[in-house]
Amino acid sequence: MSALAFGERPAAGEPQGLLVLHHGRGADEHDLLGLADALDPERRLHVVTPRAPLRPAGSLGYHWYLVPRVGHPDRETFHAAFRQLCALHDEVWVRTGIGPQRTVLGGFSMGSVMSYALGLAATRPVPAGILAFSGFLATVEGWEPDLIGRRGLRAFIAHGNRDPVIDVSFARRAARQLKDAGLEVEYHESSGAHNIDPAHVSAAAAWLGAALEREPGARS
Repeated sequence: MSALAFGERPAAGEPQGLLVLHHGRGADEHDLLGLADALDPERRLHVVTPRAPLRPAGSLGYHWYLVPRVGHPDRETFHAAFRQLCALHDEVWVRTGIGPQRTVLGGFSMGSVMSYALGLAATRPVPAGILAFSGFLATVEGWEPDLIGRRGLRAFIAHGNRDPVIDVSFARRAARQLKDAGLEVEYHESSGAHNIDPAHVSAAAAWLGAALEREPGARS
């Protein structure tokens, strides 16, 4: 059982899918509920927003892992968060009856890193899509993306090219790596900094609808 706290926003009626949004560094489970409303204004989806497990001294919010340097999460804390998210995702799928094939894993910054990690791990079910704002594919001992097994998986990647926290080169590299492996990548770049650019939200909302309208288990 996962020990993670989480926020939740139910669908207006029978849910057409599940959206799990993982917040960035120093935030909490409430941070991306507003983004959920912007991505899904008709409330067609059940939304879950987990809270990261770490609260380092001096931080006002929560972290998924410690950061020795950008792109290279601390191994111990990364894997601890990974295991707790695995448990939470599994519990939500059972409780809601909405399976991974109808689930999009998304997030911002650190939350995008965890969405990539859960969505691309060989040990995890293949989701309907990955929604990554201002993140990267982690380089960490004990985790590798299973790109061969994810061929045809949809991914939406958005990043600002003036990001002073996570350089845009991380997003460009991730997009190229996923495309080369046969995933369906929609890439957006703006002149923004380390934030979710409002210009990307409408595109992400359209992408989200398309990702969840695909027949469960379908691959291009």
